Amino acid sequence: MRLWVSLTLLAAILPVGLSLALTPATEPRDPAAIRASYRRPDVVPFPSSNPYSETKSALGQMLFFDPLLSRSKTHACASCHKPSLSWADGLPRAIGEDPKGLPIRSPTLIDVAFFEPLGWDGKFRDLESVAFGPILSPMNLNMTEPELIARLSAIPGYVDAFARAFGDGAITRPRIEQSLATFERSIVAGEAPFDRWIKGDESAISASAKQGFELFNGKGRCSSCHSGPSFSDGSFQDIGTAKGHDIGRGRYFPTSVKLKYAFKTPTLRDVARRAPYMHDGSVATLEDVIELYNRGGIERPSRSPDIKPLSLTADEKKNLIAFLQTLTATNPPVAGIPKLPR
Repeated sequence: MRLWVSLTLLAAILPVGLSLALTPATEPRDPAAIRASYRRPDVVPFPSSNPYSETKSALGQMLFFDPLLSRSKTHACASCHKPSLSWADGLPRAIGEDPKGLPIRSPTLIDVAFFEPLGWDGKFRDLESVAFGPILSPMNLNMTEPELIARLSAIPGYVDAFARAFGDGAITRPRIEQSLATFERSIVAGEAPFDRWIKGDESAISASAKQGFELFNGKGRCSSCHSGPSFSDGSFQDIGTAKGHDIGRGRYFPTSVKLKYAFKTPTLRDVARRAPYMHDGSVATLEDVIELYNRGGIERPSRSPDIKPLSLTADEKKNLIAFLQTLTATNPPVAGIPKLPR
């Protein structure tokens, strides 16, 4: 069961310029309804097992930005999920405490509240279960649960913050998970020119972008996976790019042909600011992404049936890029580092 917190309630504590998104259950067919299907709702979902509270979100924000969560005290969640980089890091592969880096790219946290399971391969059932993955990973924050709890418990400011959020100052793994998840669910897409257009401002985007939107929902078949206000249906697809030992979602379903090399369909919100692309950062530019889809990817049994050569013209490619650029928030989300208890 999920609870829904209104935009009005969140507006007072969210970073400037943020708004909400939700993927619809069905895809309408007529043009007006298609445009309406991308309109954002006024609420963000929170699970009944971890309902929203302002004090819990504030605690989660402190934890998110605090390098005490890493063994060396130099890395934080925000090291890979930077507000100024659309809640990603702009790197082909994430880099934590191990300088060799991780095998995958840091995904953006924009609209993360709307998609479960999480992770490029879907290994996390919900946001609560994500938190200690990077914390305990030797390649990432390289921390241990007992040491983290001891560090936080030794700081009176954190004891007070946990007491405000939970009623007493006990610091436990579930409370750390719930606080981080609550803050992360408040990270939502900023209003973009596209949003103003679907609200009725015909001057908000160019004629080229409008043609690109038609291609996106038509010949390009992009909306078969990148649907709804967050521009993702949360599915796992083999788009014909991945090679090697990392088979994505297929590692958890070894008998599934279709899930081999299947990775999470990412949101396209702020996509023009979030290069490089794909789960491994192997595609440098949006133009390269369009060309990859135009070719159709590697033909193999696991490849999604929607991935086929598109025969896009040069102008059609430009129009698709013009449309994707309208998904960039006009005012980038700004979240300053909160005052950290010490």
